[in-house]
Amino acid sequence: MPKAVENIDEMSFENALSELDQIVRTLESGSSSLEDSIKAYERGMHLKVLCEQRLKDAKLRVEKISLSADGKPTGTTPFNPEQ
Repeated sequence: MPKAVENIDEMSFENALSELDQIVRTLESGSSSLEDSIKAYERGMHLKVLCEQRLKDAKLRVEKISLSADGKPTGTTPFNPEQ
């Protein structure tokens, strides 16, 4: 597995997900030592948390477009997952 040089908190969602995918493939292959596997698993868990948080943040930023009776946009309202 390539050495991770990027701070997890500064990674983009795409880079974190890509590295997480790499870690999963490496762990599934069983080609790493136990110690390296544990370190990779720990980093993978941090990456998973980051990806989940980035997705949650993105979801909260989504806006729902309000339409008038004639179908024209009247404005936006914050995304509400309970509606």
